[in-house]
Amino acid sequence: MAANSFLTDPRTVQKMYIDGQWVLGSDNQTREVINPANGEVIGLVTEGTRDDARKAVQAARRAFDKDGWQESKARDRAALLHKIADLLEQRVEEFASLDTLNNGKPLRESRYDVSDAVNQFRYYAGLCTKPHGITYDVPDEMQSMVVREPIGVVGQIIPWNYPLVMATQKIAPAIAAGCAIVIKPAEQTPLSLIRLFEIIDQVGFPPGVINLVLGAGETVGAELAENPLVDKVAFTGGTDTGIKIMKAAADTIKKVGLELGGKSPNIVFADTDFETAVDYALYAIFANQGEVCSAGSRLLLEASIYDRFVEELVARAKTIKVGPGTDEETEMGPLITEEHMNRVLSYIETGIKEGATLLCGGRRLMENGLDRGFFVEPTIFTNTTPDMRIVQEEIFGPVLVIQTFTAEEEAIELANGTRYGLAGAVFTSDVAKAHRVIRKLRAGITWINTYHPTYNEAPWGGYKQSGIGRELGTYGFEEYLEIKQINVNLQVEPSGWFQKR
Repeated sequence: MAANSFLTDPRTVQKMYIDGQWVLGSDNQTREVINPANGEVIGLVTEGTRDDARKAVQAARRAFDKDGWQESKARDRAALLHKIADLLEQRVEEFASLDTLNNGKPLRESRYDVSDAVNQFRYYAGLCTKPHGITYDVPDEMQSMVVREPIGVVGQIIPWNYPLVMATQKIAPAIAAGCAIVIKPAEQTPLSLIRLFEIIDQVGFPPGVINLVLGAGETVGAELAENPLVDKVAFTGGTDTGIKIMKAAADTIKKVGLELGGKSPNIVFADTDFETAVDYALYAIFANQGEVCSAGSRLLLEASIYDRFVEELVARAKTIKVGPGTDEETEMGPLITEEHMNRVLSYIETGIKEGATLLCGGRRLMENGLDRGFFVEPTIFTNTTPDMRIVQEEIFGPVLVIQTFTAEEEAIELANGTRYGLAGAVFTSDVAKAHRVIRKLRAGITWINTYHPTYNEAPWGGYKQSGIGRELGTYGFEEYLEIKQINVNLQVEPSGWFQKR
């Protein structure tokens, strides 16, 4: 089936989901959803307000506190997650098409995302029924134990670069833990999450347990961060926005989970497998149009292989097939919006003004029918210095900057030389060197002789200003759990601390 066949008629207003009901926003405003490959309107969605977010939070609070969700059984929650996984797996092409049309990424990438989403539901369905308590041998006639309980009501704010899978990696562990949810997708990319809520509605969650509120970050997102009835807010997005959320959450001492930006180093030593390193240098930055928080946007090359490596890298970058994500031959799609495209192009202009050498790319693509979309050529800079903005700041697009080093210590210093610490990689045939360097990288996600593989079983998150907390794996599950200590007196008698007079 053609990708467009999965779209809802763009004249029909798609609703949000609050307290088990599909509803319009309280002020009856709507927002158009755009296909970044051609600028066409592909959807019309209701626009939520602060008041709508408050209603959703109140519904979640009631479901958790009064309607019995916090006492729900792990086996029952697991059954609901398995049902979602089964229904989603039957509709892979539908959800992949929605993400590609809404976000622009190639269909092959969207299919991987849907597969990951299915596996996330199954992983956490299995995990939530496993033992999680601990008992302690303490120096008293006492049974001391720890149990884990759901945090409560959580607000979840989703980015536009992975509209479905970034949502499911928050929803699945929160439900597994027994939390109630209010989730907000990015205003640019709500379509696949709206469709997922059709499945959620179908499987039969109690009203109020999972709520979907559409709308802008400045209103709906801010309400989730500020509302005192929300126990935790989880956000994936830019570091500057993360700082605002953290400040807003501070007034109510709300727990926060922040997966933020990156300027990740990809370190290539001269003794690496050459073809493998070139291939992954391209994949690290140009996958998903470079709109990846963990993108390898800084390539650190050992000076002795610079000429040969850069020649091959640039030659291959020029052959990347850029086009609409719905074209099965496309290797790199458009950027998310015209505004973001102009931001990326502005960084490219800044790099040129700062004195960096532009090796390839650097412009908006207008040929071959791409003029209506937001396409930017794969772009590579060299002759950079550590103080340049294009080296220090997250561009979030298909822009690679090259730095060079002559010694291992210099590579480590360059790699750690930004405010970010999300990801990083080392390419070398020397296993000892690889481990030495990886251990010194101030980053939460690292790879040796590869880049980008992400596993639902392993933790995801960063150091420094790349975030707080972890998602995925057992770590992501524990982010939605409180730890309670329980002490049971086995010798019930007065303590004798105070004299009886």
